[in-house]
Amino acid sequence: MTTAMAQKAQSGDIVGQIIYAVRSMGLAPIPRNYQLFYEAYIGSNAELTRDLASLGSRTTQEELDEIAGRYLGNGHGAVIEKAHDRLLVELDSLLKLLRQEQASLESYNRLLGETAMRINSKTNFSSELIRNAIALLTEATGDTMAHGEKTVGGVAERSHEMDQVRKELDEYKRIANTDSLTRLANRRAFDERLAAIFDDPAALPVTALVLADIDNFKKINDSFGHPVGDKILATVASVIRSNVRKEIFVARTGGEEFAIVVQGNTVEEVMVICERVRRALETRIFRNSRSGINYGPVTISLGYAMACTAADPGELYAKSDSALYHAKHGGRNRTVCFEESMRKDYASKSWLIYKK
Repeated sequence: MTTAMAQKAQSGDIVGQIIYAVRSMGLAPIPRNYQLFYEAYIGSNAELTRDLASLGSRTTQEELDEIAGRYLGNGHGAVIEKAHDRLLVELDSLLKLLRQEQASLESYNRLLGETAMRINSKTNFSSELIRNAIALLTEATGDTMAHGEKTVGGVAERSHEMDQVRKELDEYKRIANTDSLTRLANRRAFDERLAAIFDDPAALPVTALVLADIDNFKKINDSFGHPVGDKILATVASVIRSNVRKEIFVARTGGEEFAIVVQGNTVEEVMVICERVRRALETRIFRNSRSGINYGPVTISLGYAMACTAADPGELYAKSDSALYHAKHGGRNRTVCFEESMRKDYASKSWLIYKK
């Protein structure tokens, strides 16, 4: 990416940055290219960002796909397509089994009808007929039961195979929604979680969105390098995760940005949770155990808003981001709860990256 591209990227939102980069490099506007540039722009993987930048202003789709394969795996489409094909095979096998069972039952039903007609016929009534009918029905019943047991076994096997595919898709979704560096939920998962907050209006008064940002993180990267910065990001993520309840949603939403969705707590209790996280980082020693170099102090600023003060996910994000903005400009290393008076000093930005 050229200097001009970088300057353009800084002036707009992240979606605009991605679209501009893709167009400037003459690339095809396909989903996997957008995904690759998104991961690069949010800085979730420093090596990916550097490798993509090293391609310059012109590159080939093959080079992009090679980088994507190295850092992002096979991509969503390939995994889902493979699972889809497997499901179709298993469903086709299941339908064949059920059709065979239907044919077997229809044949047995015809046999029962014919036998009943013979027994009911006065002209053909005899003990020999009864014995033959019983033998015929016994054999037919045994065959039908055996076929039924085979069908049940086949259905169970197909069901097991389909359940395995479902589990693989669940695991794939978990991986696709996990930030590779911090092991927290990623921006994709955050967008889904934020949108879901408003599915339960009764819970809005005790639901909060907390946005957090590592203070002066660029200075850390410039002073000690990106590998150290990555380690600090992973440690900060671990500290946040270990200082909130297990069921609380925590995500890395950008380079040094995090989001926490707290449910079941009042506005005062959310402040206590945020302060616990902030103080845990403030007192944490960030030192290289081998060289003795001290990377600290490392602090974060946090801003939050209660969901009941917003009409939709976009407004909730804007209010939380406004509170974070005031925490940053108020001296950093602090927690700020949104107040309506903050609106005039803040220009909102879009929260939704992954659109359905």
